[in-house]
Amino acid sequence: MIGLNYRDSRPIYEQIKDNYRKLILSGAMAPGEKLPSVRELASQLAINPNTIQRAYRELEGEGFIYTIPGKGCFVGSEQEVDRGRMNQLLTEFDTIIEQLTLMGVSCDELIRRISEKGGKEE
Repeated sequence: MIGLNYRDSRPIYEQIKDNYRKLILSGAMAPGEKLPSVRELASQLAINPNTIQRAYRELEGEGFIYTIPGKGCFVGSEQEVDRGRMNQLLTEFDTIIEQLTLMGVSCDELIRRISEKGGKEE
């Protein structure tokens, strides 16, 4: 279910998050479905449980999963997942905008491109 690439430059917890995001967004994991426990997944992947805990904590902060104390972690509702994905994309968008403006791209150019891709300038 979850695969790791030890040659990947990204931290392992990021790879775990990305794997779960893909599974959730593709529908391979349904809302309310239980994730493996931290210990169980750490044992399967032969990694430190703290790494799994960090990935789960961040996925929860992004709205992809929720925790029920004593029961485990579960996939969030479709609305929570959509909201989490939207927030993630907007954060990435903000970073890209900052980089482009530092490179000299004007606000007018950014607005024009957004309008061309489906948005309407108000």
